[in-house]
Amino acid sequence: MPIVAQSTETTDWVSRFADEVIEESERRAPGKPVVVASGLSPSGPIHLGNLREVMTPHLVADEIRRRGHTVRHLISWDDYDRYRKVPAGVAGVDASWAEHIGRPLTSVPAPEGSAYPNWAEHFKAAMTEALADLGVEYDGISQTEQYTTGAYREQVLFAMRHRGDIDAILEQYRTRKAPAKKQQGQKPVDAAELEAAEGSGAAAEDDGSSTSGYYPYKPYCGRCGKDFTTVTSYDDATTELTYTCTACDFSETVLLSEFDRGKLVWKVDWPMRWAHEGVVFEPSGVDHSSPGSSFQVGGQIVGLFGGKQPIGPMYAFVGISGMAKMSSSKGGVPTPADALQIMEPQLLRWLYARRRPNQSFKIAFDQEIQRLYDEWDKLAGKVADGSVLPADAAAYSRAVGTAAGELPRTARPLAYRTLASVADITAGAEDQTLRILSELDPANPLGSLDEVRPRLDKAETWINTQVPAEERTVVRGEPDVDLITSLDERGRESLRLLLDGLERNWSLDGLTHLVYGVPKVQAGFSADATAKELPAEIKVAQRTFFALLYHLLVGRDTGPRLPTLLLAVGQDRVRKLLSA
Repeated sequence: MPIVAQSTETTDWVSRFADEVIEESERRAPGKPVVVASGLSPSGPIHLGNLREVMTPHLVADEIRRRGHTVRHLISWDDYDRYRKVPAGVAGVDASWAEHIGRPLTSVPAPEGSAYPNWAEHFKAAMTEALADLGVEYDGISQTEQYTTGAYREQVLFAMRHRGDIDAILEQYRTRKAPAKKQQGQKPVDAAELEAAEGSGAAAEDDGSSTSGYYPYKPYCGRCGKDFTTVTSYDDATTELTYTCTACDFSETVLLSEFDRGKLVWKVDWPMRWAHEGVVFEPSGVDHSSPGSSFQVGGQIVGLFGGKQPIGPMYAFVGISGMAKMSSSKGGVPTPADALQIMEPQLLRWLYARRRPNQSFKIAFDQEIQRLYDEWDKLAGKVADGSVLPADAAAYSRAVGTAAGELPRTARPLAYRTLASVADITAGAEDQTLRILSELDPANPLGSLDEVRPRLDKAETWINTQVPAEERTVVRGEPDVDLITSLDERGRESLRLLLDGLERNWSLDGLTHLVYGVPKVQAGFSADATAKELPAEIKVAQRTFFALLYHLLVGRDTGPRLPTLLLAVGQDRVRKLLSA
């Protein structure tokens, strides 16, 4: 499927932001690459809510590239953040990891069994792989590397010289009363917002203030490596800084002009980066955009560093079907890697592209994924026949590929629900899977299962990992003789009509026509009669007939779509199970 051409006339949200960002970039830095940014903290599993932090600027950056501009999408890995708490549900991690609280994430051991050198690299790895699968092009920046190599030394010294100016800005918000009532849906302050708040172990220190004055810099202790430190004095002329550590009773005096074992507090660090990197576009979550939060405060502090606040749309939450709002502080939250196990990258990209950043949406890990795939396939059909609306065409184009080209795709994208049903029934037996899928359309059989991969593999993984065992399909080994012999004449006739039509209707379309047609014929109508031509009682008769077939084939009231189920069971076995 060719990528739909983009133009400035496209009215989707991505194009509108691209227009604004290009114009703003030319105003700020004419002739230079457009810079957009994201920030991710590898403090634990990087979940699907965090992915919006990346996908929003990625989609805008990609649209700008399609228009021929040079773009840098920066992803700052906040791996020099403090290890705040032991996350629940992370394999290989128990309460003993609490001894590392206060150390940089890159100084904390990786979970047991990990192939990576530290905590941060362990959790970055899965996200890095997922971003590659999603076609996200970016420049990664390690904050550990930036701070420990002295890349930000001048910015740190500048912040310390202008600590009074920074303090005056922060003071405007320290005295502001908290809202009387929490807004509905407002997210608790996240890890980034808490960076400074927990930096010294004192809840009141949310911006670097201390009893001896305001200092926007937090050292990591030279003895224990933790940030339970308080700056007690600083000399602007010599850059001599003294700090004490409450965790190990250590005190040290250093020259900040030579010292690289610490970082700016969050509300200063973020705007410093905007100015340093020349960021024009960076989204922020609801928690960063509320009054007095880091994005608002940063908008004032960035001017001290000679920069401007980026264009920054607020993005809403991403949820999971049937689950509560995601939080990276809790274990077991689905990650992009988890989603890509059960859905193709195109579908996941589409879910982020089709909704404006301020619109929340859900990603389905339950039965809803089948409906989403149906909707996606319907959209692909509209693109193919030219009946698609412009905004939907734009979202589709952004999902199937990037400025660099199309993402790898399934050659024959059969319906996801059909593939899932077949995978359920065959338990992964490839010979049976190939037989059934080939019989869906006998005039155009599959040459191999590779034609329906990777979608088949995604559907099979969904069946094996997301569908409870009690909902899996198990075909009866022997007929339910008692049920069959208890049927009245109408019930026995319905089975005869079905069996008589099996051979000549042995395809997906043929069996669909057959199973829906049997109750119509029994009621004296043509099997081809449409719903408008039939009384309402026919639908009741169809449901009764379907329930009978499910009981005789799988021992339940419901199951996979009957045409698919019949193909999977096979003609001989169907005849055996439906005959007394």
